Amino acid sequence: MATVELTTDNFDEVVGSGGTVFVDFWAAWCGPCRQFGPVFEEASEKYDDITFAKVDTEAQVELAQAFGISSIPTVMAVRDGLVIYAEPGALPAPAFDELIGKVREVDMDKVREAVAAQQADQA
Repeated sequence: MATVELTTDNFDEVVGSGGTVFVDFWAAWCGPCRQFGPVFEEASEKYDDITFAKVDTEAQVELAQAFGISSIPTVMAVRDGLVIYAEPGALPAPAFDELIGKVREVDMDKVREAVAAQQADQA
């Protein structure tokens, strides 16, 4: 599956549609981004049950700001509409594969319980 280009117009639809989404925040001028790009594309072909999407931080400044992106590339993992991972840095293919495996293993029921408990504490 090819990667999806995310914009302010389609972000909520793609990322909020359920399932697992990996988002690569990048820019054309960024050397590490160009290094990580092929790794991200290869993973998008390898894992057809996951959505892989890219945000060009130069073209989509509003999205980058909304997520506090201050260093690129930044990889974000979203499951069932919840951000469960977001870290800057270009990952080599084996490390990205490992991250994908760990994101798949997350017990989302426990995550939702923790989010609900945190929200209740803040109320």
